[in-house]
Amino acid sequence: MASRDRAGLDVAHLIAGLAAIAAVTLVYARVLHESNTATVSTTFLLVVLLIAATSRLAVAVVTSIAAMLALNFFFLPPSGTLTIADPQNWVALFAFLTVSLVASHLSAVARTRTDEAVARRDELARLFDLSRDVLVVADGPDALDVLARAVGRRFDLTSVAIALPRDDQWEIHSAGARPLSLDAHQLDAAFAAAGTPLEFDAHARTYAGHTTMVIGDATVRVVPLRASSKPIGVLAAVGRPIEVGTLDALAGVVSLAIERVELLEARTAAERAREREELKTALLASLGHDLRTPLTTIRIAATNIKTAPLAPDEREEQSDLILAEAERLSRLFQDILDMARIDAGAVATAPRWAYPSEIVAAARDQIGQALRRHTVDVQVEADRPVWLDPRLVAAAVAHVLENAAQYAPPASTIDVRSRLSDEGLVIGVHDHGPGLAPADLPRVFERFYRGSDAVRTRASGTGLGLWIARGLLAAAQGRIWAENDPAGGAVFTIVVPAEIRAQDEEPG
Repeated sequence: MASRDRAGLDVAHLIAGLAAIAAVTLVYARVLHESNTATVSTTFLLVVLLIAATSRLAVAVVTSIAAMLALNFFFLPPSGTLTIADPQNWVALFAFLTVSLVASHLSAVARTRTDEAVARRDELARLFDLSRDVLVVADGPDALDVLARAVGRRFDLTSVAIALPRDDQWEIHSAGARPLSLDAHQLDAAFAAAGTPLEFDAHARTYAGHTTMVIGDATVRVVPLRASSKPIGVLAAVGRPIEVGTLDALAGVVSLAIERVELLEARTAAERAREREELKTALLASLGHDLRTPLTTIRIAATNIKTAPLAPDEREEQSDLILAEAERLSRLFQDILDMARIDAGAVATAPRWAYPSEIVAAARDQIGQALRRHTVDVQVEADRPVWLDPRLVAAAVAHVLENAAQYAPPASTIDVRSRLSDEGLVIGVHDHGPGLAPADLPRVFERFYRGSDAVRTRASGTGLGLWIARGLLAAAQGRIWAENDPAGGAVFTIVVPAEIRAQDEEPG
């Protein structure tokens, strides 16, 4: 496409040059009747220089020959013929031709060098832009596909492929309008050629290992990708011609990008391993504390019931204590299961029609013992059926209620407000405790995070409840946030997207 455009431009410049020669000839021969060959030749030379400054050498040479012929035919005696009577005119004619050709050549050389400088500047700009793209490529399974697309986009290539040897096969990341079907044997040969001693060819301004492949009607240029001096893969490119030195520099940028992606992946894996170890340590420490306390309490209460003569109210108190701690153990094991399901992304949803009052009642039943020292004030506005997973929502509300019961003063009231909105079901839980410390607000939903009040009041718990509530709600496409009420206490708001059934609609 570019060559056709350049050829069309050269034809246009040639026509313009010949037209200018004809115009000068007409003006001097027919209008001004100019017979001074120095004036005419200087004007012709000016036209030739203008054409040489804007077109390739061949166009300037043809224009020079046309000017020489016009000068000879119309202005050198005898006029009207190509015969030259005076030998001095031969000297003048050849001097004119020589000057015009030399000037055209010098102009073409200067323009060619200018074009090369502009092309190199453009290639450097492309490399710089690609380097910026590399810095924003994150790790992930599609990181190298993104890199291939960036190379193709920045260098206007038809097709690009990054091929990396993985065990006994090639991992290929391609981009472009025409996907490349690279042959494994050809890639093996190109990779083997890249493994030769690294030497720089000063004449070609490139390193060894460049090869070409022919795939269908496309010529594929292949350049090695190296980390230091060790080959790590090959880069295949189809499209506009790229200088070999620039192609080597492009391969160097791609190699650095691949190393960066691999380092990011290694760092991510190390961070995940560290997080897993921290999780194991925190989980074991939490279980060690939260299992020991209820088991000890159950054992003491059971011993008291068995060995000591107790009054009926004392026996009931010990029985309630055993039930409360057993429920606490059951909740702890359920929390561990929920945590594992959330981490594995295995929280299944089972939506059905349910009433908001039914969801709140189910949440209260799950933690009845934890709420026995509090009054729960429930107000449900517009108790109409909603389409959602009531099990997940009730479990999340139960965790929020349990958290409120732990930090609210004994015998205080916990307000639960339910309403329907354009977003779906909205449930708010408001306790009348000390509220959340400013430092705790951004972290209250983190795993194993326990606020400053938990340390101060020695409240029990693993710090999993609110994190699990957020994870369960996320599976139901819901969300939760916390804030302090200006009148006192903390407010947790739950919003779950849900379809709301009209009042006059029959159940489906």
